[in-house]
Amino acid sequence: MTTEKDPKTGKCLIQYRYKDWTGKNRKSTKRGFKTKREAEEWYRDFLMKQSQSCDMKFKDFTELYAEDMKHRLCEHTMINKMYVIRDKLIPYFGEKRINEITAADIRVWQNQLIQQGYKPTYLKSINNQLSAIFNYAVKYYELKDNPCRKAGSMGKAKADEMEIWTKDEFQQFVDCLMDKRISWLAFQILFWTGIRIGELLALTFGDVDLDGKVITISKSYQRLKGKDVITPPKTPKSNRRVNIPQFLADDIRDYKESLYAPQPEDRVIPVAKTFLEKEMQRGMKLSGMKKIHIHSLRHSHTRLLIEMGVSPKEIAERLGHENIETTLNTYSHLYPDKQERLAEQLDQFHNGKKEMEEK
Repeated sequence: MTTEKDPKTGKCLIQYRYKDWTGKNRKSTKRGFKTKREAEEWYRDFLMKQSQSCDMKFKDFTELYAEDMKHRLCEHTMINKMYVIRDKLIPYFGEKRINEITAADIRVWQNQLIQQGYKPTYLKSINNQLSAIFNYAVKYYELKDNPCRKAGSMGKAKADEMEIWTKDEFQQFVDCLMDKRISWLAFQILFWTGIRIGELLALTFGDVDLDGKVITISKSYQRLKGKDVITPPKTPKSNRRVNIPQFLADDIRDYKESLYAPQPEDRVIPVAKTFLEKEMQRGMKLSGMKKIHIHSLRHSHTRLLIEMGVSPKEIAERLGHENIETTLNTYSHLYPDKQERLAEQLDQFHNGKKEMEEK
């Protein structure tokens, strides 16, 4: 290892030798260091990473991956990620060395999961996690390539048909829950605002401006490891203000007035997600409505907005999507009839203009 001044830039460079993951001796140069000391520190760090090469077992590598990612992802996301790693990846790949896992190994693993009858969207999610680990190894641990790319994916990114209720279907469902006011109000808020279940459960009375008819979303509720945890929203754009219709503001006001001295910091819906899931099952059974998930109320709200002619940009802002592309990609299948109507309007405009010219 030698360090010297780069004649082209005036900064320091370092020339060094190392063994790659195949065991071959390599020579390389790293440039752009301000000082010789900085270059030597980088080289020491490089050697430490090299000692944790891709020759290690898959299960050991996932520990390095998790240690790095936990500083970059929220706790709830990491819990879900580690569940997939421990339950779906390590049982098959755990004892294999990461640089020896082949595309053929991955195809066999995929076929085993497919035979277990998981939903296509879940299969896609599992496969994406495996690919993410290999991408991490390629980027930071000199793995030659990602075998998942050769193996191909499995499952589907989107369900074939999005679960949705119409306004009338929702009304029949929610009418069956009027015996429990807190449940009735919770589902009213979810359907008519499109906010996420975690955002609903984190709402406090201080977040609800009944006179201005605005709900401020600034946090999310999670149940992690048996404890109630309030976390930041899913994305920065999830911090938002959601306007609500007058009838919903009136419903919340009536509910608030029925409570004994509610404080601004008190949660509006002080229950757990599991409670609402059970209430949803009860409501669907009593009403006879087709079964959907709680999150599908958010999709149902979006469909309502699309039918009302609300622009994708306004919908994205209301839902707290990071960008408008997320909205369009998620709900593109709900727009075809709108496109047909648009074409008809253009046709009418063209024909009308033609008639005027003839006159």
